[in-house]
Amino acid sequence: MIYHVIRMSIRPDVPAEKVQEAMAAMQAAGGSAPTQAGLFGRDVGGEFDFSAVSAFETLEEYEAMMNHPAHLAIDRFGLPLVDRFVSFDVTDDPDPEIHEKIEAIHQRRFDAHPDIAELVSRIDYSGSAAPAPQRG
Repeated sequence: MIYHVIRMSIRPDVPAEKVQEAMAAMQAAGGSAPTQAGLFGRDVGGEFDFSAVSAFETLEEYEAMMNHPAHLAIDRFGLPLVDRFVSFDVTDDPDPEIHEKIEAIHQRRFDAHPDIAELVSRIDYSGSAAPAPQRG
């Protein structure tokens, strides 16, 4: 299993109604992207406002979720509201190259959707889903 976890804080200048709209859209989209299980909600016990956990049996499911139209739409709407974003993955997969394979999924996503990479470049973003530095 692979558990993909994200944590985010919202920019302080974002109006509360915009945050509520984005969070409602994220909760609604959770059921449309392919996952084994998932949860989105308030982050408790830290410096972040919201978190999500998604579970996948395979790397193929993980990649399908990362490129699912509902997930991309949420990124396009929600990332401009984000101040800080952290992602990480927890897995019991014994493959010694799992780290590189997960990074490759994210890099393919950024290569295929440069607008998402641009949005990410504007925020404090770290972890498994962080894009590689731009090559010029």
